Amino acid sequence: MEVAWEGAEADEVGRVAKVVPGRGDTLIGKVIVRIDRRYLRPAEVDTLLGDATQARTKLGWEPEIRFPELVAEMVREDLRAAELDALVERHGHTVHKRNDGYRKRLNASRRSTRS
Repeated sequence: MEVAWEGAEADEVGRVAKVVPGRGDTLIGKVIVRIDRRYLRPAEVDTLLGDATQARTKLGWEPEIRFPELVAEMVREDLRAAELDALVERHGHTVHKRNDGYRKRLNASRRSTRS
């Protein structure tokens, strides 16, 4: 099955574009993916910052993973995802980019702060 994406942001939908012949022909053109607005955040925050001082002092909490380890894990997982995407593309399949909406907002935010 191939899905065609239409619209943008919260109004984006996925419609059945192509199916295996004889299996699901009646689905072509039908919306099978839609955003449920109940799960959207009321406002998107560009930067999230936290301070764990109270958790450390009042609860005795200590992180299990230190920041350098966290960064290494995130980079390792991003690299793994990129390698999988490259494999999928090499075999002729479409790769849907992750977090494109986030990147567009981030780039727009960067441009507006430079102006």
